Amino acid sequence: MEISALLTSAGINISICIVLLSLYSILRKQPYNYCVYFGRRLVCGGARRYDPFWYERFVPSPSWLVKAWETSEDELLAAAGLDAVVFLRMVIFSIRIFFITAVVCIGFVLPVNYYGQPMVHKEIHLESSEVFTIENLKEGSKWLWVHCLALYIITSAACLLLYFEYRTIAKMRLGHITGSASKPSQFTVLIRAIPWSPDESFSDTLSKYFTNYYSSSYMSHQMVYHNGIIQRLLRDAERMCQTLKHVAPEINCKPSLKPCTFCGGPTATNSFHILSNEGDSVKGMELGELTMTTTEQERPAAFVFFKTRYDALVVSEVLQSSNPMLWVTDLAPEPHDVYWRNLNIPYRQLWIRRIATLVGAVAFMFVFLIPVTFIQGLTQLEQLSHAFPFLRGILKKEFINQVITGYLPSVILILFFYAVPPLMMYFSTLEGCISRSIRKKSACIKVLYFTIWNVFFVNILSGSIIRQLNVFSSVRDIPAQLARAVPTQAGFFMTYCFTSGWASLACEIMQPMALIWNLAAKVIVKHNDDSYETLRFPYHTEIPRLLLFGLLGFTNSVIAPLILPFLLIYFFLAYLIYKNQILNVYITKYESGGQYWPIFHNTTIFSLILTQIIALGFFGLKLSTVASGFTIPLILLTLLFSEYCRHRFAPIFHKHPAQVLIDMDRADEMSGKMEELHKKLHSVYSQIPLHSQKPSSQAESSTPFTNQELPDPEKFKPEEGDAIAKELWGFQGNESGQEHDAKSCPSASSPEHLTPKMIELHKRN
Repeated sequence: MEISALLTSAGINISICIVLLSLYSILRKQPYNYCVYFGRRLVCGGARRYDPFWYERFVPSPSWLVKAWETSEDELLAAAGLDAVVFLRMVIFSIRIFFITAVVCIGFVLPVNYYGQPMVHKEIHLESSEVFTIENLKEGSKWLWVHCLALYIITSAACLLLYFEYRTIAKMRLGHITGSASKPSQFTVLIRAIPWSPDESFSDTLSKYFTNYYSSSYMSHQMVYHNGIIQRLLRDAERMCQTLKHVAPEINCKPSLKPCTFCGGPTATNSFHILSNEGDSVKGMELGELTMTTTEQERPAAFVFFKTRYDALVVSEVLQSSNPMLWVTDLAPEPHDVYWRNLNIPYRQLWIRRIATLVGAVAFMFVFLIPVTFIQGLTQLEQLSHAFPFLRGILKKEFINQVITGYLPSVILILFFYAVPPLMMYFSTLEGCISRSIRKKSACIKVLYFTIWNVFFVNILSGSIIRQLNVFSSVRDIPAQLARAVPTQAGFFMTYCFTSGWASLACEIMQPMALIWNLAAKVIVKHNDDSYETLRFPYHTEIPRLLLFGLLGFTNSVIAPLILPFLLIYFFLAYLIYKNQILNVYITKYESGGQYWPIFHNTTIFSLILTQIIALGFFGLKLSTVASGFTIPLILLTLLFSEYCRHRFAPIFHKHPAQVLIDMDRADEMSGKMEELHKKLHSVYSQIPLHSQKPSSQAESSTPFTNQELPDPEKFKPEEGDAIAKELWGFQGNESGQEHDAKSCPSASSPEHLTPKMIELHKRN
């Protein structure tokens, strides 16, 4: 690929970024866009209303950049939780390591590559990108020791930074456990595969078992029920309340004339129609007459509560029966993290579901080969023009050639990739994950594997096939084949960085879909209330993207270092934009407690080893036995470092230390808080949410490191004319599995609207 094509792609994406960021700095100041750009602050009551006559709100300004830069890590931890801090630490690590890499490789490796062979160089924009790669060195060059030394510096710096980050985040993980002393999940065990007995219910079977074997520590339990009529009624009532609220700001039964949105003429409306008789509304069935048998059925799963955290930990770790498929125990997730629908899945089906989702994901990977191969064909227009002569006339135009080779392939690949995260989230749901955080983590791993395979390996493989290169004839040839293929794809990787990196960040901060939806709601539908939705941060899409660019940076650092400045710009932009979005837009309703860091660590180690293997292949192709000999020990040392970190830090992210939990139990017993904690256990794990109990528990879930609670909506009712928010809503479990919650209607499920049998069902063990 020519440098001119790269500059064309860079110019297009830079223009897109400047336009979108300027628009964002204006649109975020408009009062009618608060629900798009300040969703989190609206929920927490921290959004400030701008004066409508303040004309500076129509002028772009960098104030949001300053605010994002000045926010400290402690403030971010209190506001968004540990996962957000860990994610930004991933970005900071990437900035640090690629700053070191860029200094070393741009300062020393790039000049060696460029002047590797005696030749007459053209002007920079007319040069081919391969001139800046290691391919430009002649065989047996004495300058290959520069590449070997740079590889040692990069690996040493990366391992050192990884060690300090792992140690710091492990301490944060322990602080997350000790700082959440009031969380009910530490006293609760989720038990599945309860044996069925024809003589007694699942509840009685469970009670007898734990009374017999854990009589000193067992307190009570809460059964899991089948998703039945009551939950559907509550969900439908809530949706209906929201729909009716959008129909008219004032609920009344009198006909009125409203202007038509499109023609402007008066249109007769009637907010509600009074039914002729009550039978039409209930269809012959009253909710109070529903029996327990027709509403909810017990499932072979339950939440079991214990007196101390240590007792719950022991029960969750010990095999309960000689049959491992019965009495399966795990530490319970947080109440707002529970994915209730999957608790109905029989435990014996889970292994079949995991195999089925694995097969489905692998099949989708192979189907995705078709668009990736087509995209590679666009980057190799010389070969395609020989195969399809009718394209030669079009490709003679220089600008069209540059756009097709430099910009179009990465755009098409990104458009195809929009289908990947929802599908992988669906696969993770089918696996039967018991919590939303586990489901998102599983989807993150799937998207990561899919992205690395298709963007890196499949592009290299398809590009080699199009250029009619030998492709992996044996295992011993893999390093050499990778070494031949990676430099030829350096141009595509740079354009992918422009489009999927820079432009995607600009789209992320603009929130185009939410902006369009908000505009349609206010202009076309004419909603008068500030209804809005709160989003969860998409870790399952952003962490794989971050790791993919890290992989591209490491693998191209020694071979094609021209990509490094562009990656560094991406990481700087990512730090500011993601920080702004976490502070203003995304709500932390549940989190994994920093469990994304081991994924980042392991993938970074994989990237380093892959880089060393590719460099080893190149040193062999260039007939440098000394450089090859020094590279092999580096691979072994990297593997040893990875194994040390796996034993030293990784267990903290998978298990709870008994020493910490025992100390917490003793401290609570001495302070007298244990009885208060025991009283709260039974009410928090309920499939039928009572909104009167919501605000405090949800605040604890949103900000697990502080005692700050989400404000009561009654305290933040806006004054007349206030355009920020009409009310705040309480979060509740979303059975549909979507990653956003619409504003709920308190009257739909408040205690005074529940029948006696519904309340009795809620309180029953």
